[in-house]
Amino acid sequence: MGRSRRTIPEELLLLALDPATGTTAQPQSLDLGLAGAQLVELALAGRIAPDGDRIAVVMPRPTGDPTLDSALELLRRRGSPVRAVHWIGGPRLGLRQIYLSHLERCGMVHAVAGQMCGVLPTTRYQATETAISRDIRARLDSAIRTGVPPDPRTAALAALAHAVGLGKHLYPGNEGRSSRSRLRDLIRHDPMGGLVAHAVMDVQNGVAAQPRRSPATAVGQGGRQPAQTARAVPEPGRVPMQPRRGAGAMARAVAH
Repeated sequence: MGRSRRTIPEELLLLALDPATGTTAQPQSLDLGLAGAQLVELALAGRIAPDGDRIAVVMPRPTGDPTLDSALELLRRRGSPVRAVHWIGGPRLGLRQIYLSHLERCGMVHAVAGQMCGVLPTTRYQATETAISRDIRARLDSAIRTGVPPDPRTAALAALAHAVGLGKHLYPGNEGRSSRSRLRDLIRHDPMGGLVAHAVMDVQNGVAAQPRRSPATAVGQGGRQPAQTARAVPEPGRVPMQPRRGAGAMARAVAH
């Protein structure tokens, strides 16, 4: 790719990739997380910015990343700020496969063809640049165990990992309970990551029709908004309910 830093969508996908099975954890919610991760990456690049619970394009100049620029162009065509929950809950067919194919072209993963029940063709993906995957995981582990506020990229990655339900994949069992709790708590360290992560969970929980203030504007609102946040945070990784047609098609479209 000609760059040393991976985008947040790429890092989220590498976190979700199971090295033993070659499949992705939480496949149905992962597409939502990838759509949210694109928003965070575009915000870090200065192309978009939060406007309450909406996303506004502030600089339409392309980033040079074709996948991100496609999302940026779609946002620009909207003409006005769009609610994050509506953007993330919109059709995202094949987004996971797009990023898997991208990582394969970059030499980050290797596709392995196979069959299910001896008939249905399947594709598994094995990470080839394991040092990069270990580095991504180490950043999360450090943020969880040291208690030191992470950088915005790591905070946003942690928020999205929690939102799509990767906590039990990364920190399984009773021994991982405290780490999963700290992963959830990292959501507060990046306002944009928090806004997007809550939007991902709202789509999964079927509450996309209700407006949500951004985490930054929730402070000082007399307890009403924190009560909504507390409801949303413990419910990551559920099967998307809104929109029903898009979510079902998304789950069928991408081979694990």
